[in-house]
Amino acid sequence: MSEFVLVAMGGTFDIIHKGHLTLLSKAFSLSSKVIIGLTSDELAEKRGKKTLNNYNKRFATLMNTIKTNFPNNAFQISKLDNDFGPAVLEENVQALIVSDETGNKGEILNQLRAEKNLSPVKIVIVPMTLAQDGNRISTTRIKNSEIDIEGNLSSID
Repeated sequence: MSEFVLVAMGGTFDIIHKGHLTLLSKAFSLSSKVIIGLTSDELAEKRGKKTLNNYNKRFATLMNTIKTNFPNNAFQISKLDNDFGPAVLEENVQALIVSDETGNKGEILNQLRAEKNLSPVKIVIVPMTLAQDGNRISTTRIKNSEIDIEGNLSSID
């Protein structure tokens, strides 16, 4: 029996790495259904993110990643045009899965839910996954060829 009926999480998922898999794993371990907000190209740009892949490519990659790594789990991917997407409006969302980098989003989400007379969600903070050098795994570090998607240091010849 899952701890929650429905949990939500979000991200850009430009290059899916070990940290993303850790977040997804936590979400699927806590609930029988997960809503994943996938940042739109417009929102990514507004946040100053330069994505390598457009929304459709990121959507397809995320879909394949979930089907491969978390088969037989119920999920829904929703386009995020703002910080929270369906997590604000979906009455049945019981928890928000966040990294310790984005943990403060939970308080804001619960304020927005309260304004809509919805019950607060539990905030589940998942520690950042660390690379081989003890620093966090991030898409930026992968793009800069510092590490690979597993967090291994890139060998410089």
